[in-house]
This record gives sequence, structure tokens and C-alpha cells, in this order.
Amino acid sequence: MTKAKTSTHPSIQVAGMGSIVHSKGTYFRVWAPHAEKVYVTGTFNKWAKTKNELQPEENGYWGCNVENAQAGHEYKYIIHTMDGRKLSRNDPYARVVTNSVGNSVIYDAHSFDWEDDAYQMPSWNELVIYELHIGTFNVTEEGKPGDFYSAIDRLPYLRALGVNAVEIMPPFEFAGDYSWGYNPAHPFAIESAYGGPDAFKAFVKACHKNNIAVILDVVYNHFGPSDMDLWQFDGWSENNKGGIYFYNDWKSTTPWGDTRPDYGRGEVRQYIRDNALMWLEEYRCDGLRMDMIPYIRNVHANENPADNLQDGFSLLQWINREISEKYPNKLTIAEDLHGNDFVTAKVQDGGCGYGSQWDADFVHPIRDVIITMHDDDRNMDAVTHALTRRYNLDSFGRVVYTESHDEVANGKARVAEEISPGNVNNYYSKKRAALGVAMVLTAPGIPMLFQGQPLLEDKWFSDTDPVDWNRFSDVKGIIKLHRDLIYLRTNRHETTKGLMGQHIHIMYVNHEDKIVAYHRWMEGGPKDSVVVVLNFRDQEHTHYTIPMPSKGKWKVRFNSDWGGYDDEFTDHPVYDTVAKADQNGAFATVSIAPYGAIILSQD
Repeated sequence: MTKAKTSTHPSIQVAGMGSIVHSKGTYFRVWAPHAEKVYVTGTFNKWAKTKNELQPEENGYWGCNVENAQAGHEYKYIIHTMDGRKLSRNDPYARVVTNSVGNSVIYDAHSFDWEDDAYQMPSWNELVIYELHIGTFNVTEEGKPGDFYSAIDRLPYLRALGVNAVEIMPPFEFAGDYSWGYNPAHPFAIESAYGGPDAFKAFVKACHKNNIAVILDVVYNHFGPSDMDLWQFDGWSENNKGGIYFYNDWKSTTPWGDTRPDYGRGEVRQYIRDNALMWLEEYRCDGLRMDMIPYIRNVHANENPADNLQDGFSLLQWINREISEKYPNKLTIAEDLHGNDFVTAKVQDGGCGYGSQWDADFVHPIRDVIITMHDDDRNMDAVTHALTRRYNLDSFGRVVYTESHDEVANGKARVAEEISPGNVNNYYSKKRAALGVAMVLTAPGIPMLFQGQPLLEDKWFSDTDPVDWNRFSDVKGIIKLHRDLIYLRTNRHETTKGLMGQHIHIMYVNHEDKIVAYHRWMEGGPKDSVVVVLNFRDQEHTHYTIPMPSKGKWKVRFNSDWGGYDDEFTDHPVYDTVAKADQNGAFATVSIAPYGAIILSQD
């Protein structure tokens, strides 16, 4: 495998790629194996086209030192091709660009003051993730798309909510100022509209001060497809395709154009590996979520072995193995959505080596159950299967959710919007959306919310529609419902430890009444064992008998129908209960509201 190059200049030893600031200026290094000559031009040489020539190094690398080039200077490479063209190219490793079609900017990666940041993320079984999009999470005071600095202002809200991890949708330089982020033009550069690299580092530092981990969404299944200087970077290509950074045959094809990186080329593998490790090391992120890896391990994201990309599979293994060995507490999450155990199996066992994966076997059936109009059509078997799904016998090998950027867009909408289009404040929307959130935060797995979900946001996600924080005062009760569930999920009151455990047992299913009850535990016993009862029918029950894990008094810790959560909720009376036992085991009677969720545990 090709490693990061070291300068062969007799008086300078500088490792790395891109523009490397050091004590004797800036060393520029670029990979352009088909170039005849390479120059660097910029503000440091008044944009002279032939003043600073890079010298050939091994394996198609070029490098030179420029003593008066400093952090903040803009630059580009001028590549002379074998056929006489002169190409102006941005640095593939640029940490900063003025914009997606602008210039690269020299950046001193060691200049940021992290102060005393020594944050360690919680154990994975303690995580509650909040997915957010920087451009819409909190717009700036001028009404422009949000940036990392404006996002910092909302961290106290997340901390109070109980969230302890944020997952950032891709913030890499893309075309224009508005995007979901899944079109990275410059994979090493933080979007200029979001504030650039120092803004992102400031955000990470602020998150850590608020005891919030940062998981970054990265995109390696394709680059671009627009504003890409990577395309035919040094002038070479085959079949009129992408050149050195991309496949140049049938393997190039993706839903986003012929833009699949060449996972079999050592320098491209190194490029992607360097990118992944940079976010964990230089930016101190606590994990990575990798977008749609089926397009990395397979050309068409199917299960046809003829379309498999072993090069992509082995690249994922390499990255995950290195991360797990160097940073065992950092979490890598896959978006695969095919229900494959091998995604989270260990590399030494032939797996991809991810710590967890988004679970389509949870989100799709659960959304269907709570969105379905008629109670008789709700499938309780789908609920129990979704609750008990595991990968490699590890409950935390999956991320569970009812809303994500994908699930609330692309023809789909917010859960509350799907239940009652145009009226998310509808009684049924609020009740059944709360039922879904109760499942997310009590099911085995790593729970995730999407931005605006606790605000009962309406419509669907759009990169031009910011979170409506004006709803805060109108839905304080619903926000409190989310907070109370998160506090129980993270055992804030030390009475529900079992919700952080591996174990679940479905104790009771009634297909007619649409009632499901399950036991969650870590080690079992008082303050650990938790009983969750869910009612998927618009019918209350005041004395409903269910099995229990053990006899004794069980206290109600949560009632989703409490009037304090919403004025329209019925405030159905619930009560602590005493479980008795006979030859068939322990049992008790409980009271539960229409579309209600209750949580019980023992002191």
C-alpha cells in the first residue's frame, strides 16, 4: 500500500500530502502520475505560472518547498499534460477552498487551540444520537444558511434534552451554498458557507464541553458529481471517464454519475483512508457514519456476486481495522440497509468491521405500524420482530430510529405529517408519533432522533427549510416527553439501567387489542429490569393483565398520555402495580391510555 510521501529535498523532511506548513515555509505535494510538469501558483508568487516547479518523487508524486508560502495564502496547481495542455487544479487534499470553484487555501492544521479538550465519548450502549444538518439546524442572525458557529448556540438545548451525540450530515465543500451534503466536491475541505475548518473544530470543542460526542457523516461511495477538480485530474482518462481518482470502466457507474472512486488503486485507497483518519485525529471527531456502503462493496448495491467490488470491501476493512486498533472507543456506523450481519462482524471474522449500522428492519416496519390509518391493520408481529432484531448477537450493532434525513424526504415526510398531512398538531399525530419515539428509546440498539423531531416539525426535510425554533414554546410538553424518555434511556434517575442493556424478552402480544409488552434488562433485578407496555389501538384499558419478570411492586416511570405533555392528551390515570406469582409465573394489572406507552421498574 502506498504511504504518505516524504520530501526528498536534502534539507527538508516533510511527510504528508497537500500544502504542509512547517518551519521553513510550505511544502506542496500532489499525486499526478501522468503529468509532464507540475507548478504551484498562488498569492505567494503573484500567481506566476512557472515560478515554483514541483520536482518528481516516487510513484507519480510531485513536491517542492516554497519558503514564503504561508497559511492563508491561496494557491492552485498548474499541471502540464503529456499532450500539451495546461490544467489549473485545486489541491485534492486542500483543507480550505474559497468556494467549490475557487482556489485552495494553505491551512495550518496545528494552529487551532483545543485548550484542555480531553473528551471521551460514552460507551456505545449509553449513546442517544441526534442527526442534524448544519445549513438548516440554526440559521444565522442574518438569515443565511446555518454555520458551525450558529449551531453552537443550540448545544445547550441538546444538552438539556439529554442528547449525548450529534451526527453531522456531510459538511464538505459542495457546489453552491445549499445541499444535503452528499455531493462532496472537495472531500478534505469543510464547506466555506459553514465556516471552514476552524469553525468545525470550534463546534467539536463546544460539543465536548457540553458532553456531546460528534459523529461525522462521510461520503466515499462517489465524489461530486459537480465542481470536481478530481475529474481527469492530471489529464489522463480512459473511455472519457474520470481519470486517476475513478474507475474508468463499467465499475464507475453510480446513481450519481460515473464518479465511483477506484478502490483498487493504492493512491486512491490512501486518499480515502487519510480522509477518514483525519476527521478522528485532526478534528477529534468521535465517530464516522459512512453513507450507502452497498455502493462501495458492490457496483449496483445488490447481492449479485458478479457485481461485488472486493477492492471496496477490503478498503472498508482496512479503515475499520485501523480505527478499532488505534481508537477502540470511536464508533463507525454503516448505512447499508440490507440487513447483513457481515457489515458489523469483525474484520478477522471476514466482516466489514463497523461498530453499528442503520437498521432498515426497525425503521420501515415501525413507521408503517404507526402511520397506518386503521388500528385493525397494525401488524404486531412486525413490531416484535423490529424490537428483537440483532446483528451478530449484539443489540448495539444497530441504530434505531423513526426519522432520518432519508426517511423524512424523497417522497416521505415526518412521522406526524404522514399520520395527518398538513396538521401535525392533530391528536392522532402527536399520540402515535410519541408511541414511535417511545419504541426508539426503549428498544435494544443505539437510538437516534432527527433534527426538529422533538419540536414535532411538519412537512419534510429540505436543505432550504430551516428548523422552526418558534415551535419551541408551542410544544414544550412534547419536548419534555422526549427529554423524559431520553433520561430513562440513559438511566439518569438510576431506576432504568436495563434500557442500556443487551437483553429483551417479548412477554406479551395481543393481536386483537394491539398490545405489546416487553422486558428489558442488563443484569436484572430492581432498578435494572424495565417493563414497557405499548398500546397501538385507540382504546384505553384500566385493568389489563400482563406477565411480569418478577413479583413485587412496579412503579410507573413514564406515561406518554400524561396531560403535562399536551393539553389534548387524555391524562389517562395510570398506577403503580404489584405483581403476584403463581405456578405460571408473575403477573400484574396495568392501566394504559389509547395509543399509550408506559414504562415501569422497581426500586
